Amino acid sequence: MPIVSLHNVSLAFGHHPLLERLNLGLEAGERVCLIGRNGSGKSSLLKVIAGLVAPDDGELRRAPGTAIAYLPQEPALDEAGTVFDNVAAGLGDLRQWILDYHHAVQALATEHDAAAVTRLHALQEQLERHGAWQAQQRVDETLSRLSLNADTPVAQLSGGWRRRVALGRALVAAPDVLLLDEPTNHLDIAAIEWLEEFIGSYRGALLFVTHDRAFLQRLATRIVELDRGALREFPGDYANYLRRKQELLAVEAGHAALFDKRLAEEEKWIRQGVEARRTRNMGRVRALLALRAERARRRTLTGEVRMALDDSAQSGRLVLEAEHLAFAYDGQPVVRDFSLRVLRGDRIGLIGPNGVGKTTLLKLLLKQLVPQHGQLRHGTNLQIAYFDQARAQLNPEARVVDCVGEGKETITRGGRTQHVMSYLGDFLFAPERARSPVKSLSGGERARLLLAQLFARPANVLVMDEPTNDLDIETLELLEELLADYQGTLFLVSHDRVFLDNVVTSCLAFEGDGRIREYVGGYSDWLRQRAEKPVAVEKIKLDTAPAVSVETRRPAGKKLSYKDQRELDQLPARIEQLEKEQTAVQARLADPELYRRDPQAAKQLGVRLKEIEAAVRTAYARWQALEAAQNG
Repeated sequence: MPIVSLHNVSLAFGHHPLLERLNLGLEAGERVCLIGRNGSGKSSLLKVIAGLVAPDDGELRRAPGTAIAYLPQEPALDEAGTVFDNVAAGLGDLRQWILDYHHAVQALATEHDAAAVTRLHALQEQLERHGAWQAQQRVDETLSRLSLNADTPVAQLSGGWRRRVALGRALVAAPDVLLLDEPTNHLDIAAIEWLEEFIGSYRGALLFVTHDRAFLQRLATRIVELDRGALREFPGDYANYLRRKQELLAVEAGHAALFDKRLAEEEKWIRQGVEARRTRNMGRVRALLALRAERARRRTLTGEVRMALDDSAQSGRLVLEAEHLAFAYDGQPVVRDFSLRVLRGDRIGLIGPNGVGKTTLLKLLLKQLVPQHGQLRHGTNLQIAYFDQARAQLNPEARVVDCVGEGKETITRGGRTQHVMSYLGDFLFAPERARSPVKSLSGGERARLLLAQLFARPANVLVMDEPTNDLDIETLELLEELLADYQGTLFLVSHDRVFLDNVVTSCLAFEGDGRIREYVGGYSDWLRQRAEKPVAVEKIKLDTAPAVSVETRRPAGKKLSYKDQRELDQLPARIEQLEKEQTAVQARLADPELYRRDPQAAKQLGVRLKEIEAAVRTAYARWQALEAAQNG
């Protein structure tokens, strides 16, 4: 029997209907995922169930004594308080007793006077009287399970840690129903995996919104889609949902086509004139009017985002080369002895926990930060576009249209001129929405706007820091396809495991103490390679190779032996051949179908790529040694 249920619930904002006569039930132990396009009303539906928004019509029913906890998409925290203060806020009426006791314990640790002891004893009696000891224990357990420091000021926390605090506030009440709106946003992969484990053992009813397909696939026992104000239920996993969704859309399109054909025939008949006005045909006229009204009520499927990248200006073959880079904050190494060579077309993912230094590394590679040690050089003709996870490029007071057009009515991309309004329409911004201020947009709309701003300008190097946050699954999959076909160079920071698997050709993994190691393939490949024994290759690090041109050099100096001179002359061609093979292998490994179609071939190609990389490093080192000998 449902512990929470909706009966014929409707909700509209102005003249825009979001929810229309919805029915939904949640039972204990269920894990239901709510999906739908950005702006379809998912967050509003959660707020109705949480009791924060009253429906315009219909009824919300709860079983007696049912406790509901809600984690919003953008949780508001008490900036002046500590982690403990914010987590304890989830206890309701018991909150103040718990806070007073916690602060009294802290005071006793520093004061050690009789007044502090007396106050602590008084508070202990109050906790006993109000039955709050269990609540105090739940706060401590929740802080421990989320690895939160109770006394840390919230104002000092990053986005991922703030998310954990908000989650702790929702969990500490031990709710019967847990509502989570995009719980994985700003969490790193380790935290997402912990959350998966926790939710897997949660015994209450769970309703959650997510764009993380791996999270959805692992946890959901039922999928509910909010589409054009109505709910459709799909038992089973995400793969089953995709199959059944296509079938339903095909059936819907067939019914709509038949309806429109019948309506067209009746419209043709009414225009014949006299016959339609005779009394015996008035029933047919009334039927036509009913058809017109039904057609007017039909809500068509929201269009798809149409986006394309302008990478017409090709960069040089070498994009960047880093040698022995090092950077530290207050003596704590963030990047240590890091070397990397990036070629045109590489798609590189950055993997690591929040706060480890992924954004710092990007800024070093983009020359926005100066390394404290090492050298960095960029290739030629680089046009860099940067997607900032904080979306700082967006002025909240500016209009949407001004963020893209910058005062102009048209934009030019790839030699094609397009009106700004038409371009924004490709990103699902209606004209009235395009004239709205940025601050009025939802999280998903801001993400789409930043993509529109980013793609409005030509770029052959894309740097994307958490681009998937707040995007709906359909837009996310479209972005995924776009980046997989991108001919330029990509640096991607993401905690979306499926997205990484389907987009990147290699990963930079942060392994602690500022050490960063490169792995071939996506997230799944990193997991596999990390667990395997490293392939035995000649231990010549890339960072010993000099930044040299692949042109034949014949400097004057000490004469080499005939054999060494011949080897030196042949090395550029050898390196070029190896790099061509490297590019071809990387292109094959970038195809996600390869891993499903022939996993054994993918594994062999991965091994071959390591061999090629080792051979390239060896060749560069040998070239350096021969030139050093020749120059004396």
